[in-house]
Amino acid sequence: MVTMAPVRLASVSHHFMLHGQLLPVLDTIDLAVGPGEFVALLGPSGCGKSTLLRLIAGLERPHAGRIFSGAHEVTAPDPSRILVFQDPTLYPWRTVRQNVALGLEARGLLRLQAERVDDVLRRVGLDGFDHAYPHQLSGGMAQRAALARALVNEPSVMLMDEPLANLDSLTRIDMQAELNVLWQRDKFTAFLVTHDIDEALYLAGRVLVLSQRPARILAEIAVDLPYPRHRSSPGFSTLRQRVLEQLGLQVHW
Repeated sequence: MVTMAPVRLASVSHHFMLHGQLLPVLDTIDLAVGPGEFVALLGPSGCGKSTLLRLIAGLERPHAGRIFSGAHEVTAPDPSRILVFQDPTLYPWRTVRQNVALGLEARGLLRLQAERVDDVLRRVGLDGFDHAYPHQLSGGMAQRAALARALVNEPSVMLMDEPLANLDSLTRIDMQAELNVLWQRDKFTAFLVTHDIDEALYLAGRVLVLSQRPARILAEIAVDLPYPRHRSSPGFSTLRQRVLEQLGLQVHW
């Protein structure tokens, strides 16, 4: 059973050292995300969106500010916060089932909770492919396996870094619908980094537009449209224009 968790960032700033020089990446990010909320992050390439996900995941510590998941400060990775990457990163020598079971296996829970693997494979539409190897999967199926590997841990926070970017357009639309179903069913708190405005508006309840590096939050746009959403609806088009204006791209549309 997934336990939903709020996430809070308090004055978070971050930088890297590049060739001996300071490279500011995030500039005083303050953000509160409610339990079970779906937030999408849009902004220029290289502005710090992926870095923000890594900080929330606990893979790095911010150089200033604090991050909280639920009542606890984020200081290290934890199975309750899972990061899903653009590349499915499946181990080629392991079957789909073995890849999905990896988190439970690493935590010594597989023997007692093996049925969770079967459950998530059904939920992502991969039942019957549990003994297949990654090279036998299509791109969409491989990404389903990556999502199943995340979901089997029953995360309270799902962090997705352009997870559908490598898919063809038709498969991507199909996977967006699948992801929406999974989120509505499990109600994990979701963060999605994407460069696809329609994808952000289709999935998220709130879209954050980030500035050029060092990133600040330029705008927060509430997506007050019911699910399922239709990209051709007047409300969707209006929101698309608002996002384009914030990104400075309305003249190109």
